[in-house]
Amino acid sequence: MNTLRIIPASAVVLFVLAASIASAAPQISLTDQEAEWIGDKIFQNECGGKDGYLVAWNKGEDFMSLGIGHFIWYPADKPGPFDESFPGLLKFIGQKGGDIPAWLREQEDPHCPWGSREEFLKDPEDPKIRDLRKFLAETKDLQLLFIVNRLKNALPKMLDSVPKELRLHIEQQFYRMAAAPSGMYALVDYVNFKGEGTLATERYKGQGWGLVQVLGRMDGSAKGPQAVREFVQEAGGLLTDRVDNAPPGRDERRWLPGWKNRLNTYVQ
Repeated sequence: MNTLRIIPASAVVLFVLAASIASAAPQISLTDQEAEWIGDKIFQNECGGKDGYLVAWNKGEDFMSLGIGHFIWYPADKPGPFDESFPGLLKFIGQKGGDIPAWLREQEDPHCPWGSREEFLKDPEDPKIRDLRKFLAETKDLQLLFIVNRLKNALPKMLDSVPKELRLHIEQQFYRMAAAPSGMYALVDYVNFKGEGTLATERYKGQGWGLVQVLGRMDGSAKGPQAVREFVQEAGGLLTDRVDNAPPGRDERRWLPGWKNRLNTYVQ
């Protein structure tokens, strides 16, 4: 089984994949500066680079969006189809020794304390909102590590989700992208942005839009900018299909220009 390890070294974060499908085990590396650049790009994508958007509840959504990656958090009685990532972030930060607000630490399975966007907006100075803003502003480095860890676990997860005859192709396309910092940024950001694509609930009319679906549609072999451009093209097509297939009441077409603008940051 494929395993990806993050090994901190002096000034370098190493991603090492022991591949059982490919003939060699590629080594992917990011300097601390490259990792910081990726984190800044994600923060800009999700929050406009402003701490004020670290705690948000977007119009038309049934969940809060929190942190530099706008991690999803559902109310207890309103679980949804998308991967709920904020509880996992809390657990991760706790394991790393981060200072979590007491009212969150005391809950074994913390759920969003507001039942709706309207309820959340009633009191913007609610002490819990202030606690969340402070907590998320002070743990940006751990949030980036959590996002990177998600990519670390994504490849084995994606390979397990596809037929055996597609696994080598998915792995090869993953490494095409990971061969350059811009490709790594695209992988890290997209898996945080639209998921791995392995959840059956994250489908409209049977079609997913996650990382594994994008990699599956790629067919080139060149690395670097050419690979990233192909990724952007295929991701844009999948997200357009998602909008076309979405339930009409979700009105997802209003988000498509922003999604495509975000994809374009991968090639700039």
